[in-house]
Amino acid sequence: MKKILVTGATGFVGSHMVDFLLDNIKNIKIYATKRYHLSRIDKIQHFYDKINWVDCDLTDPVSVNKIIKQIKPDKILHFAAESFVSPSWDHPNRYMSVNYNATVNLLEALRQSKSNCKFLIPGSGEEYGEVDKKDIPITEKTTLKPVNPYAVTKIAQDLIGFVYFKSYKLKVIRCRTFNHEGPRRENVFGLSSYAYQIARIEKGLQKPLILVGRLNDKRNFTHVKDIVKAYWIASEKCKPGDLYLIGNESKKHIFTFQEALKKLIKLSTVKNIKFKEHKPFVRPTDVPRLIVNTKKFQKISDWKPKISFDQILSDTLDYWRFVLNQ
Repeated sequence: MKKILVTGATGFVGSHMVDFLLDNIKNIKIYATKRYHLSRIDKIQHFYDKINWVDCDLTDPVSVNKIIKQIKPDKILHFAAESFVSPSWDHPNRYMSVNYNATVNLLEALRQSKSNCKFLIPGSGEEYGEVDKKDIPITEKTTLKPVNPYAVTKIAQDLIGFVYFKSYKLKVIRCRTFNHEGPRRENVFGLSSYAYQIARIEKGLQKPLILVGRLNDKRNFTHVKDIVKAYWIASEKCKPGDLYLIGNESKKHIFTFQEALKKLIKLSTVKNIKFKEHKPFVRPTDVPRLIVNTKKFQKISDWKPKISFDQILSDTLDYWRFVLNQ
């Protein structure tokens, strides 16, 4: 029976990864990290007792070494991260500690234990930053031009993974994933923030006005359930050391944030909801376009996103309606 270690299992992607594993993968034993009493478990009550939890501070090498020796995982799916871009300008050291140092600690623990474990490192489309129109869609060879501290930490995370593959032959799987949305995403992120505010408006907790950041940036959006399936396939089929881009390149999934917001507003039971830019939500620098070419990943996998953009929106809105009704 293979042992799978999921970091970040109490968060957005990690919790959906655990759901996917429980529903679809047989003959595995699932372990997940949490930070002692500090981890929130409100999103994961439905599977909390179905997997094996280990207390670990991933930024502490001693703590990480202990769990790697204890578990001896066959595969690590590493989703623990600081992923909301905006605070990274104010807390760059915190982002480097969680995104980079924690990854180094895991890599070092695997190296020291002479492990044959596969190690999936999910990167971000944000790493590409300001991409010229002529260079769209983005491929694995597109130049990295990061414009925020978060993106820099993810580049560092990816490259140190490559170093450990090259230097120590660790089985590092490298991905860069583009915008993914759905239930359990924190209400500070674009689409989830809009859906959360709409749900509040429907309950009379907020005036019919949605506060937003810049809305002209264009993205291709994928449902998180499609993404976690892609991650599992990547961990099984991708060549260690190589880089693969993951996302939905269908034109039916490419929208500006304003177009997505208007679609969400149409789903509301409240009419005539307005929106306006709110200065605290505006980043010092933004990324105008992140559109991906996933042909390399598709060549080695049978993965294709199945969930429509409209379903992404309705699932996200229904999630916040459910949360606010608790």
